[in-house]
Amino acid sequence: MKKVISILTIVFFLFSCNNGKKEVSDKKSGLEKQEVAANYKTIEVEIEGMTCEIGCAKTIESKLSKTQGVTYSKVNFEGKVGYFTFDENKINQEDIAKKIAGIGGGALYKATKITEIEEIK
Repeated sequence: MKKVISILTIVFFLFSCNNGKKEVSDKKSGLEKQEVAANYKTIEVEIEGMTCEIGCAKTIESKLSKTQGVTYSKVNFEGKVGYFTFDENKINQEDIAKKIAGIGGGALYKATKITEIEEIK
């Protein structure tokens, strides 16, 4: 019985020490979790390399819509342009251009011109 109580005391002591260390390390860093207001931007991106609407335009649209920070994704095959709304706190224009260029192994598509727009056409 004494062994069981001793083991439980040691286990309790170890867990209580770990919790205390976490609190101290959080206080030492001085960092607190804060929510930052979203900063949405909409851009128009001219895209080279698209050869079809379903295989190319829809693939780019789908991949970008799944990217963290991108809230709207629409690619117009005929106009060879994509419209993307994103939170600038999570992703930037250059990252979106790199994401487009990286689709399909990086040899298919290229974002050639990026223009910030006020509203989607």
